[in-house]
Amino acid sequence: MRVRVLGCSGAIAQGCRTTSFLLDDDVLIDAGTGVGDLTLAEMARVQHVLLTHSHLDHIASLPLMLDAVAAIRLAAGASPLQVHALPGTIAALKTHIFNNLIWPDFSTIPSADSPLVRFEPIEVGQELSVGGKTVEVLPAVHTVPAVGYAAAAESGYWVFSGDTERNPAFWQRVNQLPVAMLIIETAFSDREKDLAQRSKHLSPSVLATELDSIGTHQHYPIYITHTKPAETGLIMTEVQRFDQTPSRVGDVRHDIRWLSAGQTFDL
Repeated sequence: MRVRVLGCSGAIAQGCRTTSFLLDDDVLIDAGTGVGDLTLAEMARVQHVLLTHSHLDHIASLPLMLDAVAAIRLAAGASPLQVHALPGTIAALKTHIFNNLIWPDFSTIPSADSPLVRFEPIEVGQELSVGGKTVEVLPAVHTVPAVGYAAAAESGYWVFSGDTERNPAFWQRVNQLPVAMLIIETAFSDREKDLAQRSKHLSPSVLATELDSIGTHQHYPIYITHTKPAETGLIMTEVQRFDQTPSRVGDVRHDIRWLSAGQTFDL
């Protein structure tokens, strides 16, 4: 399985695109502004979108992508694009985005029987079969209903935390998986730790305690995502500082790396 990082920033700025990952060429995990770097042909090949939650930085490109490829998909007689999300996320999209006020309701265009998009509800713990890939829905702890994902690949699982704060249930499941790589958010620096807690995001000091939940039998690369552009440098410094001073028995150091748009991983 090939994972292409389209966007991994917590906000926009020059060179910063919000969260979206392309698995092979047909499955999107989230649909942030990074989707805009795909060509029309690449967007038209996407058959499934798996959303972590309803916040704008993770869904911004979904309505725009549907509009961009509508004529291509209709001319090709393509099946509806399947958008997989929690029921609360689907309700938010229908109420606030695809409501014929903010954007057309593509679930009824060109007709309710043959639409451009279908919304497919999911639940935590469910295993999805999408584009020949197996993807498990993982728990997340956020201000709105949210999930993470674990996609099975030849070398192990590609695991994405989604937007989350402290999340014991996530680690309980992840420690049962053969993980090839973990992508985990750290949206704010420690100087904004209170804001991170209120908005249910991680800061470096909380990330440190979360990484202590990794099973002692596990060791895999950990990629930091979702940093706010104005704080990325400080977040990187703070993460490096805690990781150079391990707190766990056994002098455990983590293989922490920095995610950037345009990276591609073959798993």
